[in-house]
Amino acid sequence: MNNRTLLILLVLVGYVFSPTMFTWMVNPGGAWYRPFIIWFGLILVAAYIQSRRGKDDL
Repeated sequence: MNNRTLLILLVLVGYVFSPTMFTWMVNPGGAWYRPFIIWFGLILVAAYIQSRRGKDDL
């Protein structure tokens, strides 16, 4: 799977699940670290994509 297909897939999944994630994230009875879980996941995905690239890729 190339990077463009992966990006389109991630955007589509984010669009479909964004209302549920937002409701879960801002729930007043939830834990304080909930918003940071989503950001941590995004950082992990970006690090994984970056690690797959070769040293000569731009």
